[in-house]
Amino acid sequence: MSSTPIPRSARTADVVNQQIRDLWARTGGQLTAEDRAEYEALVTEWATVAGEGLVQRA
Repeated sequence: MSSTPIPRSARTADVVNQQIRDLWARTGGQLTAEDRAEYEALVTEWATVAGEGLVQRA
């Protein structure tokens, strides 16, 4: 396991979620391989920042 801390996103879950929605709207729901890679990165970022929000509220 790495001891290097993972940098926190400067964006909120709401901002990342909107970017995901924009991607789906822009592509009409048909993702190319490049779009899929962007989607996967965005979902990973969203899950990270959404999880941070839950930890902070606890």
